[in-house]
Amino acid sequence: MASTLVSPIRIAPRLDYSMLRKVSFGFGLFFVFISPACPDPLALGVGAFTPWLILRLVGTPTMPAAIAYYLLSQWLQVFARAFLALVDGEPMASSIYGPWVADAYWYMLASTVTLAFACKLVLGGIKPPTEQNWSAHLYWRPVDVFLVYLGSNLITQFAGLTFGGALFQFFDAIARFKIMAAFLLFTSVMSVSRGWPFLFAVLGIEILSGMTGLLGDFRGVFVFLGTAALAAQIRWTARTTGYAALATFVLVFLALFWTSVKVEYRDIATGGSESQAFQSSLGDRAGYMVGRILGVGDIDWGAASKALLERLAYVEITGLVINVDLASSEQGKVRQWGDAVSHVFQPRFLFPDKAALSDTEVFIRLTKADVLENMRGGTSISVGYMAENYVDFGFPGMLGGVFAIGLLVALVIRFFFSFDVPWMVRQGTALAFVYSICASGLEVSMPKILGSSFTFAVAYGLALKFAFPMGQRWLEARARQAADREATIRRVKSLFRGGGPL
Repeated sequence: MASTLVSPIRIAPRLDYSMLRKVSFGFGLFFVFISPACPDPLALGVGAFTPWLILRLVGTPTMPAAIAYYLLSQWLQVFARAFLALVDGEPMASSIYGPWVADAYWYMLASTVTLAFACKLVLGGIKPPTEQNWSAHLYWRPVDVFLVYLGSNLITQFAGLTFGGALFQFFDAIARFKIMAAFLLFTSVMSVSRGWPFLFAVLGIEILSGMTGLLGDFRGVFVFLGTAALAAQIRWTARTTGYAALATFVLVFLALFWTSVKVEYRDIATGGSESQAFQSSLGDRAGYMVGRILGVGDIDWGAASKALLERLAYVEITGLVINVDLASSEQGKVRQWGDAVSHVFQPRFLFPDKAALSDTEVFIRLTKADVLENMRGGTSISVGYMAENYVDFGFPGMLGGVFAIGLLVALVIRFFFSFDVPWMVRQGTALAFVYSICASGLEVSMPKILGSSFTFAVAYGLALKFAFPMGQRWLEARARQAADREATIRRVKSLFRGGGPL
């Protein structure tokens, strides 16, 4: 009797938290191997293995994909300082900011792990979705989701131009709906491999709008794309690796290009003023960018790379705060938390005379630094929420304040996941919320985190309860109509192939 050889079917691995852990472990091993060549070998080695520890803590099957972005983006800005020491060949403690930079590095690295503990505590027990709930987005037509994305862009423009004052923060949160729309389109297209032109159209729109804005927020769409790939748990193949490498190259190229032109561009865009209001037309701004792209060979890429790395490494600011003697004037008064809480719980429509909190003024007060050396083109600067917690509690007390912030962020996300809406809608809502408080990285202040958290909880709680069900019915109706049309066309074709009903 002939024997039958059975060959196992090779199934491509999927992009999930388990895969991220394996990649992060390899990342850590690589930097441990080269750490002896670094002026701060322990800081580089421990920092490189921190992502593995973070993902080990939060990597449950139902952990929202946005949490990976939330935690790793915070870690990256801390770790960049150890990498910068490797590039400079100078220990962090020997930099112009003094030994306090090394202290700030370890304090902030511990804070990222503290955030992971908070997320694990609140989000580690989310119930898995039903099969129908998880796959609901797969039946929506990409063209319809793209129309929702275009409509959300109109909402964004309308909210930004129309509403201000007391209602600005609420409608600014609503304007983030385009993040959810882009996320849903990306997850749908990457899951069913249909509708790729719409995906690339969104990439193009977001990159162009970001490059002609004031803050250069072109990177956001890459965050949405990567988070969507993790949420959809796409199969990871050789082709996927190629696409990921291409997307990384484009992101790095755009980041370096923006770093090299942003000072001159902002001067042209604002007419040399210190405000964030445009004084030049979109055509003029786009024309400037096109001209610089055509002359891309004139850019000093080495200087741009160094400047980008220095901007990413947001540790020196905390070092400046530590350097200032706060023992008698600030520490123990919990002023930063007091200002943040009072600012949030005194809404402007009830307290129209409430004084505005200025990140720049707080920066000057806590660092005693010349703010003009740290900001250009009307942009503000902040010491960031980790430094603010250090001011109030010192170390290790600041870890308690950071843990409280992590709990708040995780509780808002858990609130979104309590709604009976498709799984990817919950994931997209979590991403919109997290990006609103992470787009500025470690620079975001406590008042902004607290304010965004409460505003998002209210705005998107109402949207998920009342507005989205109507949108879901529209998407499902459009999908059914398209399916009925296709079925009718198939029946007609089969009749004609069979000679017709005569």
